Amino acid sequence: LNKNVPIFVCTMAYPTVPCPLHIFEPCYRLMIRRCMETGTKQFGMCISDPVKGFADYGCILEIRNVEFFADGRSVVDSIGKRRFKVIQ
Repeated sequence: LNKNVPIFVCTMAYPTVPCPLHIFEPCYRLMIRRCMETGTKQFGMCISDPVKGFADYGCILEIRNVEFFADGRSVVDSIGKRRFKVIQ
């Protein structure tokens, strides 16, 4: 997890602060499912950047609970763990 972290480009997240998310886009639905299946239960959150696509720094979020709906959407209960820097 320290080298290849999936990044969710959405909003600002902070360590120790809960971050509830409503997931409906197919790419992020897949990301959450993979985080749960692999057991890491973690992903990076960055804000968007008009030039690069997303910011150089973000926050690692840990998934505490996921509620999956029949139509593929989900509600994710996550909390900020620590900051990180995007290297590549």
